[in-house]
Amino acid sequence: MKRVALWLVQEIGVGEVFTKTQLREAFPETSQIDRRMRDLRDFDWRIDTNREDPSLGSHEQRFVSRGISVWEPGKSTRKTGATVTAAERHAIMMRDGHKCRSCGIGPGEMYTGTVIASQLDVARRPVKMPGGETVVQLVIECNRCRVGNRELIADLDNVLSRIGDLPTYEKQMLASWIERDSRNFSEAEELWAAYRTLPSDARDKVREALA
Repeated sequence: MKRVALWLVQEIGVGEVFTKTQLREAFPETSQIDRRMRDLRDFDWRIDTNREDPSLGSHEQRFVSRGISVWEPGKSTRKTGATVTAAERHAIMMRDGHKCRSCGIGPGEMYTGTVIASQLDVARRPVKMPGGETVVQLVIECNRCRVGNRELIADLDNVLSRIGDLPTYEKQMLASWIERDSRNFSEAEELWAAYRTLPSDARDKVREALA
């Protein structure tokens, strides 16, 4: 793992694309070298595949950012619970209903207006807890949302505080949505969303119709 880290820094460079063949040719004597490289993600190294970056080919990866200098003494101690096992991944998939928790798409479904199929995986999401502490929790996301939400920090403290300020009937309505894990939009809400997509001249026609 340490040698792969140095190879990425010295031979590839941040932001550059490399192939699995290049990696294996650089370490011909090492079995499962792909796994050694993936271990770097547990130390805050970001190495994207075509799951995170659709512009990459199936055999390409991009060295996006360098993490902890694992070759330095004392820096390569694995973080407790950093690796998600296959059994844990299955349990999280079951818990989250085999759906992306950000956009709701299922595995293998096509994104609207594209021929790109979704891939689901486990994402690590920082969560700000009541009291100010931030902890990392696991959630299922699709490849597109994982890329878009990399910098997102979920604010549980803020959510709980705002729930406390809701009137009783709105709390009950929210509780019913959470119980079903979905909400139904009224016709007016759907029309509002459609209206927001219209160009300016078309929006004027809607306002005239409502006047």
